[in-house]
Amino acid sequence: MALTTDGWCCADLHFHTNCSDSFTALPQALRLAERRGTGMAVTDHNLVSAAAQAVRQDRVFIVPGMEISTTDGPHLLVYFYDARDLVSFWQTQIRPRLASCPWLALEDGPTARILDLLEGEPCLVGAAHPMGYLGNRKGVEVCIRHGLLSPAVAERLDFYEVICGGMTRKANKTALDAAQRYGLGRTGGTDGHLLSDLGHVVTAVRADDLEGFLNGILSGRTFVRGEEKNLLRKAETGSASCARFMEHLPSASYCQLQHVGRVLRRQR
Repeated sequence: MALTTDGWCCADLHFHTNCSDSFTALPQALRLAERRGTGMAVTDHNLVSAAAQAVRQDRVFIVPGMEISTTDGPHLLVYFYDARDLVSFWQTQIRPRLASCPWLALEDGPTARILDLLEGEPCLVGAAHPMGYLGNRKGVEVCIRHGLLSPAVAERLDFYEVICGGMTRKANKTALDAAQRYGLGRTGGTDGHLLSDLGHVVTAVRADDLEGFLNGILSGRTFVRGEEKNLLRKAETGSASCARFMEHLPSASYCQLQHVGRVLRRQR
């Protein structure tokens, strides 16, 4: 387990591998995390094989997680106390809802329904990049502000991601203000898709183990530190993600068309 000095346990709580839409292999990420002295949450979109593999080693502190791409837009981050429970939840509730391109929006998985499924699971649930990216609906808070979700949805969450490396400073500040208003915990992560992103945003808790770390998020005892990527780094991430996306262009395009159709039908 990677622990910093003075009893602080820290982790980049939003990082992707080539299990979903990144080119970064898990062994590369683990080696870099060990060198940089940080833990990490492997939060691939709708998939958990890399997260389950990561917990089998003991050199790097791992938070078993997943980023769920809901049917109606928002992305949810889930962190489990035990990787076996994460895998079990994925097998029973997420795998049956995967689209042909698995890391895009789930089929039959709107935000409220996913929260219902997670009710009672041994995990924390929060909003990734709450204000969305470039005006899209991939954040809980932006959907609330546009009247697409009720504020009651935010009140069902455990935390907001208040520093997301891919967001702007203004959007992250808005997310922080919202987290404070709702009384939610606060986390941070790079939303890293490039190996070099790892550890540039971390969440720190005074804790000795995973249970203490997650309980610290619940009780608001986090210290979030890091900074947003500059425009060049964002462009590099976008180029890498597009290249990965192109590998699945036919199925991904079909999934996106289905999603647009569902949105239009709801708006009628």
